[in-house]
Amino acid sequence: MTAAITEGNELGTIETNIPARLDRLPWSRWHWRILIGLGTVWILDGLEVTVVGSIAGAISAKGSGINISAAEIAGWAASMYVAGACFGALVFGRLTDMFGRKRLFMITLAVYLVGTFATAFAWTPAIFFACRFVTGMGIGGEYSAINSAIDELIPARHRGRIDILINGTYWAGAAAGALLSVAALNIFSPFLDWRVCFGLGFILGIAILIVRRHVPESPRWLFIHGRDREAEEVTRDIERQVMDSTSEPLPEPEPDDKITIEQRKSIGLLEVLRGIIEHYPKRFVLGMALFIGQAFLYNAILFGYATMLATFFHVSTNDAPYYLVAFAAGNLLGPIILGPLFDSVGRKPMIGGTYILSGVLLLVTGYMFKQGDLTAATLTLAWCVVFFFASAGVSAAYLTVSEVFPMETRALAIALFYALGTGIGGIIGPQLFGPLVAKPSRGPVFEALALGAALMIVGGIVEILFGVKAERRGLESIAKPLTAIQTKVRGVASREGKAAAPAAQRPQPASP
Repeated sequence: MTAAITEGNELGTIETNIPARLDRLPWSRWHWRILIGLGTVWILDGLEVTVVGSIAGAISAKGSGINISAAEIAGWAASMYVAGACFGALVFGRLTDMFGRKRLFMITLAVYLVGTFATAFAWTPAIFFACRFVTGMGIGGEYSAINSAIDELIPARHRGRIDILINGTYWAGAAAGALLSVAALNIFSPFLDWRVCFGLGFILGIAILIVRRHVPESPRWLFIHGRDREAEEVTRDIERQVMDSTSEPLPEPEPDDKITIEQRKSIGLLEVLRGIIEHYPKRFVLGMALFIGQAFLYNAILFGYATMLATFFHVSTNDAPYYLVAFAAGNLLGPIILGPLFDSVGRKPMIGGTYILSGVLLLVTGYMFKQGDLTAATLTLAWCVVFFFASAGVSAAYLTVSEVFPMETRALAIALFYALGTGIGGIIGPQLFGPLVAKPSRGPVFEALALGAALMIVGGIVEILFGVKAERRGLESIAKPLTAIQTKVRGVASREGKAAAPAAQRPQPASP
């Protein structure tokens, strides 16, 4: 229950225990609805990327209705999608912090729907590239709005595994996209097959939009922006739904688990950026290292994987999606199996370990590929093992940047690291890797793989040096809100015998 609440929408100073009340909730059907309503969007992203990668040959085939080459799809189309995602993340990330999580995660999904639907009707390469840019804008905005909302609604003791699982569902979409490609390539004509794939992505997006309407605004965002009465109503409704589904009374939050907030309608962009970069320089370096490594690795490899199979192993366009399904399965199993360990073993050893191990394994398999020791099947199997570990670590990268910065900066922090990391690795990667996989020389491909592996290893080392022990801790104890005057929040960690951040006076930030 909040204390010293101001009347109406007038700004003032409040003391609230809403974060502690949300963190002490047991897992319930309400949390599952949040997971489904928000988390399933990564299926769309995985479907989009995999469809384009697995049917690149079909889009460029004779009779497809568009005069575009496979190299342009793996190169320019991939880069335009990523560039749109970076732009959308920055624009919508800032708007998410300004206008709320719910309003923006509805808008960003609508932008995605427009982009992917228009892609199905593209008739020139320029139109196709433009549609990919718009589609990427929607997906990039989703990363900011969705991750911030999830972390603010999920209890602290479940936050790690749930966030990693949700980000890992990207690969469920990748597998679905590959299977969808197989069906479309065998059922429809060259003019329709790739268009049907994008059209079905639109239908799935509509279904998610309908489910998402019932997800509430983040109470944390509400009470900081002067809407404390609404925050209290939303929190009480959440508590009611959780009690109804568990049929048990809720434990009372600790009396001193409160935080004092100086409410503001809006927070300036300069202050937000200072809250990310100036107050937490080590965490900024950490986020950059994690995102550059994963962005280069995944965007470089995935967008050109089907072309690589065709160039070096003579795998047909119709058979390529089967290999992508196996690759996606390895990526999906990583977050599912390893996810709980990020809450129990801890963030630093798990993120650092998965980054370094995946990088080393990729170097080994890349060298074997260069020597000609692998077939299409054994390369895919080897990469399933590599990305079993990489996928869990990469999913945790999104978790890291969404939980280690102040509440008011959360969406923009996700957007900033996604845009900078993906802009460096995701735009350059396809441009570098796309032309290489179209050539019959293995040496340059190994060099690109080695670069991606090295960046992953560097990311793991930076995590070990600068990582934050955020497991099972309340968000406000990991990074004090910019608007906090004084915090007494101990969080879940302290009640379970784990160290939490000490109380601090504003504006002095928590230690980076």
